[in-house]
Amino acid sequence: MSTLMESHGINRLSPAERMQLVEEILDSLANEQEPSPLSEAKRNELDRRIAALDANPAGVSPWEEVEARVLARLRR
Repeated sequence: MSTLMESHGINRLSPAERMQLVEEILDSLANEQEPSPLSEAKRNELDRRIAALDANPAGVSPWEEVEARVLARLRR
């Protein structure tokens, strides 16, 4: 066991409490970090998807419909 965990009493937390602590630590790190810049490939893919949406706005489905279709397939 890490001495840091022991010195802060983390080793005495339940697994659920330790998981919550991990989530809180990750959230605090995410809030402090600058977002990393998009790679050229990712930017190109986003541009392609936006252009496809602009060209055919009726060709998309709301999340609720997509989720319902997927769940229906899983229940078969």
